[in-house]
Amino acid sequence: MPLEEKRKYYKGSVIALDQIPTWVEYWTKNKGTIGVTNLEKAEKVDEEVGKKISIWQGDITSLEIDAIVNAANSSLLGGGGVDGAIHKAAGPNLKKECATLGGCRVGEAKITGGYMLPAKLGPQGEKPEKLKECYENSLTVARENQLRTIAFPCISTGIYGYPQRPAAKVALSTVKKFLLDNKDS
Repeated sequence: MPLEEKRKYYKGSVIALDQIPTWVEYWTKNKGTIGVTNLEKAEKVDEEVGKKISIWQGDITSLEIDAIVNAANSSLLGGGGVDGAIHKAAGPNLKKECATLGGCRVGEAKITGGYMLPAKLGPQGEKPEKLKECYENSLTVARENQLRTIAFPCISTGIYGYPQRPAAKVALSTVKKFLLDNKDS
């Protein structure tokens, strides 16, 4: 279905990728106001990688990109937080497809259709290796399916109790390493 036709079926407003600044654009515009605590150092960003990463805050279900990652429970059948929002926005067919997948172990990644989303599982507690696996496996599945744009929520930081700052460090370092190791991604 052509994009213009598909847009007629979206619920609510849509954010296109070209509306979200890359990390390099964001940093250039806001570097004077971005604080770094005395316990941390700002890490040098590879220019090529920085042009592939955007950090955005808002409703992940409104992004018109190839894929969004759901911070789902292991059943994949919907829950609270971002998982519930994704299921609600995608419509009932997402839950029907998820019911056929047999769940998802912590750190694994599975792919489904986006259904009514504009887009074509997290560990409990602070477990950096499992969280890293979530990001690595999601990126690998995206690459294997030729998906060029992918959005991640803050996996495991809600009811699963992972502290936000350490979770963000795991997410960013894992994505950065993946992009450096897979230059064509």
